[in-house]
Amino acid sequence: MDLKLREKRAFVSGSTQGIGFAIAKALLVEGASVIINGRHEDKVQAAVQSLSTEVPGAQVSGIAADFERPDEVSRLLGSLGDLDILVNNVGLFGVTPFGDISDDDWHRYFDVNVMSGVRLSRHILTGMLARKWGRIIFIGSESGVNIPADMVHYGMTKAGMMAVSNGLSKLTRGTEVTVNTILGGPTYSDGVAEVIDQISKAQGMPTDQLKAAIIAGNQTSLLQRFIEPREIANLVLYLASPLSSATNGAAIRADGGVLTTIT
Repeated sequence: MDLKLREKRAFVSGSTQGIGFAIAKALLVEGASVIINGRHEDKVQAAVQSLSTEVPGAQVSGIAADFERPDEVSRLLGSLGDLDILVNNVGLFGVTPFGDISDDDWHRYFDVNVMSGVRLSRHILTGMLARKWGRIIFIGSESGVNIPADMVHYGMTKAGMMAVSNGLSKLTRGTEVTVNTILGGPTYSDGVAEVIDQISKAQGMPTDQLKAAIIAGNQTSLLQRFIEPREIANLVLYLASPLSSATNGAAIRADGGVLTTIT
């Protein structure tokens, strides 16, 4: 299927590894030009080189910026230019008991996970509306619907992302600009892999055994395995495509059946 993404220009925040990297690669394979992003220049350039090797002829570049640093965010916004596709993927992730989450942590999670998408969308939405075409996609989580007890601060930000996305979609009336959220489920991204590795070392349990135990403990999962980053990227491709023009203001699940409600 031709997703009609050739000559589209995309930016994917937090894309030097994991889900963001998979999204960038999938867009490049479809012929879009992609700007990737990470906190450190060396990692950004390494990811650009890797993508150039994996997708011959890819039009890929990178901008290093840490979304915890306002000066770097301002520099990033000033160098982006017009975009056809914005994927708000960057985010902090961590398991922390509620009583141990400091005020600074609450602010930091909100600033990176929610305000990154707010700032990027505010910067590029006007141009999209003027051209009457564009795609803004927030990479959310089922944790924004079913808030985890040991990740309340994370779940709060994912719920906030859905609210922002839905609100922005109401500004696109009469255009071919769409704003949607993907609710990902338990995905074996680099961030999740690091957390699982830490837990496995602390508990003296092999990583594969711990992964199996985590999935077995999630009794609502229909997939019965971790989602692969490329599976999230596949849904991003569709939502980024002109073929998805009738989907706007939606929170679409790629959660492996973890959520038990019908809607």
